[in-house]
Amino acid sequence: MKTVAIIPAGGAGRRMGSEIPKQYLPLAGTAVLVHTLQAFHLSAVIDEIFLAVPEEDIPEVRREIVSKYGISKVVLVLAGGGKRQDSVRNALLHVRDEHGIVVVHDGVRPFVSGEIIIGAVAAAKEYGAVTVGVPINDTVKETDADGWVKKTVARERLWLTQTPQAFRREIIVTAYEKAAADRFYGTDDASLVERTGTPVRMIPGDCRNIKLTTPEDLLLGDVIMSRSV
Repeated sequence: MKTVAIIPAGGAGRRMGSEIPKQYLPLAGTAVLVHTLQAFHLSAVIDEIFLAVPEEDIPEVRREIVSKYGISKVVLVLAGGGKRQDSVRNALLHVRDEHGIVVVHDGVRPFVSGEIIIGAVAAAKEYGAVTVGVPINDTVKETDADGWVKKTVARERLWLTQTPQAFRREIIVTAYEKAAADRFYGTDDASLVERTGTPVRMIPGDCRNIKLTTPEDLLLGDVIMSRSV
């Protein structure tokens, strides 16, 4: 049984305010996407990587990222879709019966640790569906449409969800098939699984496992990188 990691990296970087898509922006001198791919390439529990990027980027990504950095576990570079969910769905079409576990991870979340990847895969084998996350520490308020506070929400069981999210193959494939049939778009892969009635297990992630979306995130990423070397 093999484990395949699907890495959607098709963002345009609009919130980053850059002409360069955020997955290609430099982080410690190397593209963000390279750091993400290397984390999965170096993991002993990942057998293959499917990478989804904008179709026009495929030749350059193969040449300047996959080949240049020797990321040989990337066995497929495919065209992403209009939205992240479309990109993952395109990749799932190439998943084979031998892929017992499917891991999905954001291409612009480069600080995922080897321990988190191992934990997610192990939990998916045990529970079927898993996401990593961190508990919310701040007070949470619910407001109305005009910004008036309606109530303070109990935070004891609230988590900020991250990736990777990992699933037994049949669970995530079924969830995506149902979402496509219903024309439903969720905020993450686990939400699609939840719609099928399959329980999803939350396991601890890492507050450093941030998603680089804004210029401020990139600055924070540089700090994290400088402290990890």
